[in-house]
Amino acid sequence: MPINHDTSFVDTLSPNVAVLFLDRVAKSPDREAFRYPQGETWESITWKQTGEAVSALAGGLLSLGIQPEQRVGIASNTRYEWILADLAVMCAGGATTTVYPSTNAEDTAYILSDSESRVVFVEDATQVKKLTDNKSELPHVEKVVVFDGPGDGDWVITLDDLKKLGTAYLAEHPSAIEEKAQSIAPDQLATLIYTSGTTGRPKGVRLRHKSWVYEGEAIKVQNILDESDLQFLWLPMAHSFGKVLLSAQLACGFASAVDGRVEKIVDNCASVKPTFMGAAPRIFEKAYGRIQTMQAAEGGAKEKLFHKAFEVGLKVEQLKREGKSVPAGLKMQHALFDKLVFSKVRARFGGRVRFFISGAAALNREIAEWFNAAGIVILEGYGMTENSAGATVNHPDDNRIGTVGRALPGAEVKIGEGDEVLLRGPHVMDGYHNLPEETAKALDADGWLHTGDKGSLDADGFLTITGRIKELFKTSGGKYIAPPAIESKFKAICPYASQFMVFGAERNFVIALVTLDPDAMTGWAAENGMEGKSYTEIVNSDEVKAMVGGYVDELNSKLNRWETIKKWELLDHDLSVESGELTPSMKVKRNVVEDNYKDTIDKMYA
Repeated sequence: MPINHDTSFVDTLSPNVAVLFLDRVAKSPDREAFRYPQGETWESITWKQTGEAVSALAGGLLSLGIQPEQRVGIASNTRYEWILADLAVMCAGGATTTVYPSTNAEDTAYILSDSESRVVFVEDATQVKKLTDNKSELPHVEKVVVFDGPGDGDWVITLDDLKKLGTAYLAEHPSAIEEKAQSIAPDQLATLIYTSGTTGRPKGVRLRHKSWVYEGEAIKVQNILDESDLQFLWLPMAHSFGKVLLSAQLACGFASAVDGRVEKIVDNCASVKPTFMGAAPRIFEKAYGRIQTMQAAEGGAKEKLFHKAFEVGLKVEQLKREGKSVPAGLKMQHALFDKLVFSKVRARFGGRVRFFISGAAALNREIAEWFNAAGIVILEGYGMTENSAGATVNHPDDNRIGTVGRALPGAEVKIGEGDEVLLRGPHVMDGYHNLPEETAKALDADGWLHTGDKGSLDADGFLTITGRIKELFKTSGGKYIAPPAIESKFKAICPYASQFMVFGAERNFVIALVTLDPDAMTGWAAENGMEGKSYTEIVNSDEVKAMVGGYVDELNSKLNRWETIKKWELLDHDLSVESGELTPSMKVKRNVVEDNYKDTIDKMYA
């Protein structure tokens, strides 16, 4: 049965993020708050030390004249200093404007200008240059604070420079931070997150203090995380998913190991040994594909043992889901395979993971079940920037694979016209910055957020998402196609796949563009006599095309006739954030890809 939670906590929330943070420092002064990489080791910081650093930076912002709700930008990869800067903005009463470090100079200038940011934290010289090259477009920016590298003695100062300003300011105003924190109203603007739209300029989503406080406390009351947990945090902090995990940390008190280098995720998990991590589905797809290809390379008895183990694991989990008992013989087999196979899979992630949280895009059901069979629970959740990231999530004790769980305690979800998912609660945005018409389209008179996602609710309130309404298309034969469902199936079948993009709106059949994972293909090349060749040479080879063709045939055998992929093309490079074809949370910008490869798509229909 679904787990019910007391929602009375909504009436007793902390007034704002600053108070939530200061209360956490007071409750857990000597407990570990963060750890971050220093060369080959990890530096650990307590809550008290974090509080001292944040207070100094907040004092620095107050000395620069930051007023309530005035915006302070952060353009940096995920790192400990990003979190310090954000918490300092909260404690100074300002509002953080998040900027992805991969955002080009033109869009960075637009975001900082549209938000009227007065101070900007930046990671390094690369980010400084974006601002100095566009200084004439940034009349509101009075100071740039750089994490790594020198200042210029004027417009650009270092993090240490800001701390010194703050220390001097607090010497004269010793109670300034506490007084400021107490003065911040729950409805005060806390964050401006600009969504990476597929067309036109990005839109600034206005999120209030009460939204972040609610998200953290709604996770806390589910009793799934506490001070004994350790998070590995790599997600872009400029994304709402990363921000909501910080809110959860303040509410629950666990420690976070912070390193935004995506290529280091698995290695970091093995060394940090976290108890949980949030991630986008692409991370699980890559790990799944890597483990599958490694076993295929082993071959022989080891590969047979591996596949038999998962056959048994999946059967055991199916019986549990159906509420049936596991026969003694199967139980013994499972225990043996857990020791020989599953424990090694878990060890790749440090061996202590209680669960992963998957969000930002749809997770393939087969991949979720495969991890579950290995004893690694993936709790799929759902939300968007416009509702502070968390709307629904599964629970470790009631995890229904294939759904995105039930509404967070104290929030509401319902299905509207055209099966659109609607959300309401303290987590919903204030609106789009400077865009009243766009706000009116998204928020109705009764406070419901219209998500643009198509979904359904079961009798127990578990939500299933079937895709973006705008992504669903109809063929010229009148059949509706849901691309995400087909795309995720292919990734579960083909361990070498990076992206599989389905098209066919108003056409008489469905086609696909395919990209392969460069890391996985390096391994494939070494095993197939093509070691040392470039990625482009490898994917253009007849052998690779035949291999992909086999996986497409396997996919088609699992699809309805009208969904089958009649033609496909293999691109000679993978999609990337830098090319503008992926968002920083690794979602495909479908419209951009379709525009970029229009000629390739048209040829398949010629």
